[in-house]
Amino acid sequence: MSEIDRLYSYRTLLSGRRVVPRAEILSKLEISPATFKRDLAKLRDRLNTPIVYDRDLEGYRLEKPDDASELPGFWFSQDEILALMTIQSMIEQLEPGLLGPKLKPLRKRLGDMLSEQGIDPDQLTQRVRAVQAGKRHLPLAAFEAVAQATFERKQVRILHHNRQNGETVERVISPQQLIHYRDNWYVDAWCHLRGGLRSFSIDAMEHANLLAQAAKEVDLISLRKQLDGGYGIFGGLPKDWAELEFSATRAPWVRHELWHQQQIGTLHPDGRYSLKLPYADERELMGDILRFGAEVKVIAPKSLQKQLQAELAKATQLYQP
Repeated sequence: MSEIDRLYSYRTLLSGRRVVPRAEILSKLEISPATFKRDLAKLRDRLNTPIVYDRDLEGYRLEKPDDASELPGFWFSQDEILALMTIQSMIEQLEPGLLGPKLKPLRKRLGDMLSEQGIDPDQLTQRVRAVQAGKRHLPLAAFEAVAQATFERKQVRILHHNRQNGETVERVISPQQLIHYRDNWYVDAWCHLRGGLRSFSIDAMEHANLLAQAAKEVDLISLRKQLDGGYGIFGGLPKDWAELEFSATRAPWVRHELWHQQQIGTLHPDGRYSLKLPYADERELMGDILRFGAEVKVIAPKSLQKQLQAELAKATQLYQP
């Protein structure tokens, strides 16, 4: 029997009985007292398995603390531990303070496992770097309230600042799903004030309080069809399709990028690349087009062409003598 199979067998053996005498464990697993001692150390220290010896009943049993939650059958290989540590390191860099304190006990246990295998966990975290661009300050209290409401299916009262019109409005929402987009967090929710689906930037929430009322449920397929149809974070049913043509110089990068799930890309013999995609609101799309400067041309629709021409003309005026 392999070590991992034997360690699994301890849980099966102990879970089915109130207590199991030491002699019976040695006999059923066909191990020596020395192996049993090593197994106990691994189960307790590395895998956090609460095996205790009951002196009154003269046997071993599982003791689950009141504040502990069990994840049955979670035995990690070295590659899996490395993956978990890498993910946690990236989370801490992307959103400092969000999950770090809550995951600290798990991080220590994973680090201890790596150390036993000759890998320095501190070196791993120093070698992983998450580069952020355009990230805004996230109020953790608001995020935690919205996240809890999303997972527990509750309503939440928020004080939300609309950056476009400058208004701050209190409203009750029923969160449906959390969105992490371009280094920032959003929530798609049913707005009880407006009576419809809306997307809210969580960093624009000044307050968020969890309510006892159950959230209004919206079918996720219908939700995504309505909010994910357009380009970028601006949801809604598509109002038109944009056709963009990238130069041969820029095409090698753009042709491998995902701009939209329904995009249609065409690589031309001369190296140019055409990209067609739907959009519901042109604001974000225009911003992404403008960052490519003269390396991209809008072929259609004409309305988008005119908007970009007007924007470029205003930008040019800024540099007139």
